[in-house]
This record gives sequence, C-alpha cells and structure tokens, in this order.
Amino acid sequence: MAAIAYLNFDGITEQAIEFYSKALHATEVKKVRFSDFPQDPNYPLPENELTMIMESSIEFAGGKIMMSDILPSMKRVTGELVKGNNILITIVIDDTQLLENYFANLSVGGHVIMPLSEMPWSSCFGMLVDKFGVAWKFNSDADKFLDKVISNKRSFSGN
Repeated sequence: MAAIAYLNFDGITEQAIEFYSKALHATEVKKVRFSDFPQDPNYPLPENELTMIMESSIEFAGGKIMMSDILPSMKRVTGELVKGNNILITIVIDDTQLLENYFANLSVGGHVIMPLSEMPWSSCFGMLVDKFGVAWKFNSDADKFLDKVISNKRSFSGN
C-alpha cells in the first residue's frame, strides 16, 4: 500500500496541478471538476464553483499526489482552509540527478529551507516550501538509513 499526499486548495487547484505536473515531470494527470457530476436541483452549486477541481491526481516517478478545491459554499462544514506545516511531501529516490531536478523545479517561486547537500543520514538531502506553501523534503537514502539504524539497534540490543 502506498501513502499518498492529498492537498486541498482554496480555488487554485488548477494552477497547482499545472505547476506540480511540470515540476515533477508527471506521467499521468487526472482531474474531475464539480461540473462533471449532475447537480442536485435543490442545492445547485454556484457557477464559479462548478469549474473548481473536485478530485485530481498526478503520477510521477512511481509516486502520486492528489488534490482538490475546498468549495466556498462548503466552508461552514469543512472550516476555513489554513496553510500550515502539517503537510510535508517527501520524495525518496536514489537518482540524485532527478532529485536535483525536482528540487530546482519545485523551488521556483518558493523558499529553500535547506539546499540539497550531504548529511550524516543521506548523501543528498534538502527541504523547501513551494510557492503554494507546501513543504517538501528530498532524501536519496531514507530507506537505507532507516534499515541501517534498525539493524544496528537490533544488533546492539541482541534482538
């Protein structure tokens, strides 16, 4: 089973899809608008909400991100959308050239927290916040690091 990051936006999902698809060299992009479904005549959506994205996904390098808009008419149910640091997308791949490419693309218009560099836990690690306020972590060796630490812990504890 794969974990998929799901991002909600305040009416700008179309722009986010375009940006992430290009930055991550998406292999497949799917999107469904609210207008793609029959409307309840008793509760029709306002015209400006019909063009918003109900559900979307982009696939890249074996990963997937899903996104949608929070409808203004639903905010009394869902609450206001708040940008924060509770969502972080991590890209873990051994191909450092591709990792560097993704990092450069996603940093456009954003803020680099840690430039890509060698760390004790990774030969290529970095962090940034993109122009939509989404935090990204890049790590070429996350799986190897975790396996090594767990293996050493087992050896040390005698398990």
